[in-house]
Amino acid sequence: MNSIFFNRDISWLAFNERVLREATNPAVPLLERIRFLAIYSSNLDEFYRVRMPALLALQKIEKGDESEPVYKQAVAVIGKQLQLFGQELFSRILPDLKNRGYYFLYNEPIPARLAAQVNRYFFTQVAGMLQPVQLDEAGGFFPENNQLYTVVVLKEKKEKNAKEKLYLLNIPCREVPRFLLIEEDGIKYILLLEDIIRDNLQHIFPATAISGSYNIKITRDAELNLADEYDEELADKIEKQLAKRDQGFATRFLYDPAIPLRHLEFVIETFGLHKASVVEGGKYHNLKDLSAIPVSGKDLVYPSMPALQPELLQSTLFEHIIQKDMMVHVPYQSYDNILRFFNEAAIDPAVQEVYTTLYRVASDSKIVHALISAARNGKKVTVLVELKARFDEANNIHWAKKMKDNGVKIMYSNNALKVHAKVALVKRQHATHPYLGLLATGNLNESTARFYTDHILLTADAALLAELQVLFDILSRKNRVFGDHEFDHLLVAQFNLQQKFMWLIDRETEHAKQGLPASIIIKMNNLEEALLIQKLYDASNAGVKIQLLIRGICRLVPGIAGQSENISIKRIVDRYLEHGRVFVFFNNHQEELYMGSADWMNRNIYRRIEVCFPVYDAALKKQVRDIIQLQLDDNTQAVWIDAALNNTKVESDGAAIRSQQAIYQYLQTN
Repeated sequence: MNSIFFNRDISWLAFNERVLREATNPAVPLLERIRFLAIYSSNLDEFYRVRMPALLALQKIEKGDESEPVYKQAVAVIGKQLQLFGQELFSRILPDLKNRGYYFLYNEPIPARLAAQVNRYFFTQVAGMLQPVQLDEAGGFFPENNQLYTVVVLKEKKEKNAKEKLYLLNIPCREVPRFLLIEEDGIKYILLLEDIIRDNLQHIFPATAISGSYNIKITRDAELNLADEYDEELADKIEKQLAKRDQGFATRFLYDPAIPLRHLEFVIETFGLHKASVVEGGKYHNLKDLSAIPVSGKDLVYPSMPALQPELLQSTLFEHIIQKDMMVHVPYQSYDNILRFFNEAAIDPAVQEVYTTLYRVASDSKIVHALISAARNGKKVTVLVELKARFDEANNIHWAKKMKDNGVKIMYSNNALKVHAKVALVKRQHATHPYLGLLATGNLNESTARFYTDHILLTADAALLAELQVLFDILSRKNRVFGDHEFDHLLVAQFNLQQKFMWLIDRETEHAKQGLPASIIIKMNNLEEALLIQKLYDASNAGVKIQLLIRGICRLVPGIAGQSENISIKRIVDRYLEHGRVFVFFNNHQEELYMGSADWMNRNIYRRIEVCFPVYDAALKKQVRDIIQLQLDDNTQAVWIDAALNNTKVESDGAAIRSQQAIYQYLQTN
């Protein structure tokens, strides 16, 4: 039989529904539930920017195809999710806020008793940011991506038969907070910026009759059009494209359902939105801003889980690593030792060279400051900055230029290939341990380390790091030709990563066929690549027990007779974003464990440099296995992904296990 695969985009939408469901979970504190609504909304905006353009294009190709286009399926799924979003907001979130003393004026008029304060706020903080544009005279005006606007309908008061005029008015959320908190008579009122502006429209348009105002938002394609060949430097090329991104092809036009049809059609015509997905929303858009709602209270957020501090070292971190490998599990454990790794490299007189890859750089990166200091201190510092990390391009360009200006050698990946590996290497004058290294499952970014679960290995393993040096040598070449380089320890995409994973799966398959115990455990963010999935199907058919922890996209369909009956999939959504990638192969009681940067996505396997690495230290291997087992045992925040792509509750008669909380408690004593 032909293998069955989930569609990647419908699968991703199922993940976003799981995020939305967490907002409906009564066990989650109120402010955290509101944040899950915001995360859902932000995720959906990105989906419309990144994936909907591809689905729209695919729909044109599929005309005449009997199957329902994925685009239409996606629109239907999103529609149902948005109904749930609105239901949760109105039936539970708003009443719960009111019970806590917060009156969120959502789709409600601003009370007259607040008029004086609102008027003062409008004139002192808001009025100077407004730029109304008459639509029939819009000329070259271009609504920006995901920015809020209000369509204002006017008539001249003095003219009986005056024609209606439409104006587009910006809602300046980037310059002014989206929410205003006013306390009056013991009640905390939360007002939306667009409502404050609406209540003051007469000051913006005097001598006119205002017959309506309706909020809209346009989402635009996020793709950067980078030619494969170009003469100018990549950073300059990307900067020019970034300036155009927010004026890209419109993928979604979101409008207030109260807007009259004639005005809706006029806006669509004026801005050429015929090819966009025209979506009837609610009165308010950009609800990702709910993450900044001015609500506070200890009981409204998750209980504190401060990062566990590292042991106090009697020597330098480098000397400690030489004695034994170290692993940091963020955000449960402090990021301090990762910062210390780069800080020691900056001042250690024995350090000659420092190499690292940076994919998403923190906005005020301590790691970058240490790299600059290392270069100023006379060390050769080489950094590969991935300028094409989507939505982080501008920040990465800023830091790349700053490092370059301070003597750091900056490399960029070529246009067709991203460098997604999370690795660093320090080369020292040392007789027995010339290399110290860092290999991670997540970005070298102290900001995201506070809420992404990742694993970072610090090691002096000579064989492993010699191969890391080979990789940096390859990446440092101007013309990168990926030849037959031998990597015996590291798994590197474009060289041996896919082949090695397929070989590891095949080995388990052969063991099962021989009647030996065989199992595979894999934790990833996304699982898409067909060849690797087919290998897992083959292993399942041979009797290999396969347990998957997949947070996001998953094209593998579990529980299908003759295909995947020995495969189970869990998805965990909780206070932290599950981000680590871990691969465990039973190997007939001689278990092998790998970690790294690579999901099994087409982009990771075929269009990126990724690095996965073995964990050799027995104590660290046990620690990672124990952590993974806690996640496999999760019966509180985990759900099963079933053969119909549903998020199905994990039923259990035993004790409740919430893996993120259990991991934190485990690491307190291990």
